[in-house]
Parts: sequence; C-alpha cells; structure tokens
Amino acid sequence: MGPHPAVAAIRLAVRRVLHDVLTDLTDLTPAPSAGPAPTGPRAAAGTPPLVLVACSGGADSMALASALAFEAPKLGIRAGGITIDHGLQPGSDLRAAEVVSRMTALRLDPVESVAVRVGRDGGPEAAARDARYAALDEAADRLGAAAVLLGHTRDDQAETVLLGLARGSGIRSLSGMAEVSGGPGRTRRYRRPFLQVDRQTARKACMVQSLPVWDDPHNIDPAYARSRLRHEGLPALEKALGKGVVEALARTAQLSRDDADALDAWAADAEAGVRDADGRLECAKLYALPPAVRRRVLRRAVVAAGSPAGSLFARHIEEVDRLITGWRGQGAINLPGRVEAQRQGGRLVIRQG
Repeated sequence: MGPHPAVAAIRLAVRRVLHDVLTDLTDLTPAPSAGPAPTGPRAAAGTPPLVLVACSGGADSMALASALAFEAPKLGIRAGGITIDHGLQPGSDLRAAEVVSRMTALRLDPVESVAVRVGRDGGPEAAARDARYAALDEAADRLGAAAVLLGHTRDDQAETVLLGLARGSGIRSLSGMAEVSGGPGRTRRYRRPFLQVDRQTARKACMVQSLPVWDDPHNIDPAYARSRLRHEGLPALEKALGKGVVEALARTAQLSRDDADALDAWAADAEAGVRDADGRLECAKLYALPPAVRRRVLRRAVVAAGSPAGSLFARHIEEVDRLITGWRGQGAINLPGRVEAQRQGGRLVIRQG
C-alpha cells in the first residue's frame, strides 16, 4: 500500500524540485578543458550536493522537511535544515531549539538554529522577512548549499497576489512568488516546491505522519495584513464568488509573471537605445517607448543608482515618469536610498545625493 495521497503529493513536488537542482548543477559544471572548478556548492569534487529546508516548525515547512528527508537520499543529495529565531516572541529560542530537534529526528544533517535581529524598515513583516533571508543567505553560503527549499503554498501565493493588488502595485507584484528565485550571486538559490500544493494538503501530510507542528500566533494576529486577509478577506471572497478563488489567483500569478518577464526583457533591450554617448538617459527617446517599458527602464536606472528595490514602489516611478511625460519645469524627485532624479537639458539625471 502506498503513502497517503497528501504525503504522495508533497513528496512528488519535492522530488521534481530536487531533479531540477541536480539538472542545474550538471548544466553549470564546467567541462574538463574549461579551467578550474568553481567555488561554492560544486567546489568539492565527489561530495554530494547539499539542499537545505527553511523550517519554522509550522505545518507547511514540517511537511517540506519530511519530504526532503525522504526524497534526497534516493537522489544522492544531502539534506539539511535551518530554522530562524526572529526573537519576536517570548520563548522563541526554546521553540527554535525544538524545531532543530524535530529536524534532527528526521535525520536531516546539518541542522542549525540562527538568531536574527529584526529591524524596523518597511514595517514588521517586511523587516522580519529581510532579516530571515539575510540569515538564510549567510547559512547557505557558509554551508555550501546548492539550494534552499521554502514552504510557501498555493494559499500563500493567493494572499501575495491580493496584497499586491490592494497596494495598487504593478504586474510584477501581481505575479506573486517565483518557483525559483535568487540570493546574492545565486540566481536560483530559493525553490518553492509547494506553490501548486494547498495548505490543507501540507497539514494533512503532517497529521498522517504524526509530525508535530507549531502554529505561529502571528498567523492569526489581526495586527498583520496577511493574517487579516487569510482569516477574513479570502473567506469573504470565496463566500461571495464561490470556491476556486485561491486557484484562480495562483493562475493569475503565473500569467502575470510570464507577462512581467517578457516586459522586463524588452526593457533591458530598450535601455541601451535611450542613452546618449555619455550613457545619460534621453527624455525624447524615453517618451517614445510604450509606458510599461519606459517605467521599467526608469526603475532599472533608479535601482542601479542605489535605490533599494524593496523600498521602491509604483508611486515613486510614476513621479519620475512625469519628468518625461508631464514636464512642467518641476524640481528633483527624491527617492529611497537618497537617490534623486531630475531633468536637465533634455536628459534625465538619476544619482545619489
């Protein structure tokens, strides 16, 4: 008799991602004549690659950890785990130690708990996320991990799309979370196997395997926008529109991502054509571009000048865009990261002040 359908579903999702990781490693391995082997995850010849799971102890990440522990050895992959102690709740260090114990019981190795200090920039949710990814990046670099698996589900994806819609963000925000995304110098470090798996399947998989899980009280705290959306907003939408809202939002994310990727590629190609011989942006050539492409060119230029991408919103780019489309002699636009944009003699100058 095979495993429970929920367990089979999560294992299949993880198996597919691990195959992708191995394929990427094979594609990136240099030929013998191509010079010295690279440093990082592939540096030690003959050493099995390491894949880490980021585990909070919740149902999603515990289901992911169990599936990784089951599937990785069959593919010759070492499986380890990292839990992040955000220090935001009393006893968080004890809970992190318990998660380490649970991952060790699954025979993951290495297993670590990493404590972080959460700042204030961007609000509590964004600050915690930034601290978490910085810690995961450091651990992955230090341990030489080929990939880090994250337990975001289809429900998380739907919530992300709705939050982007509520902020009035562009199509990139509506594309939600990517199945594969990067860290510093690792464009394919983070993998999300469960974006096509619903939250209930992950929880069911934990239950039938008798895996203990921890329910973070922040997930039901109405002080957090995502929590309100999860427990009030999405249920109200399903009541008004019927079942299938989560699946529809997840499809919207994928369609939006495809469109956004195409527009980003167009903007990257167009950027060289709107700069003069000195590399300055020419306003007339920018004006001739389709608005969606022009705004992407402007965003690329602002980020390149030093503005943090995570702090740069659609309203910032709209203000810069008005220097091109609604020029009335206005002054410089102040942007995050002490970057300013101003129009000078038919050129758009973007620089840190």
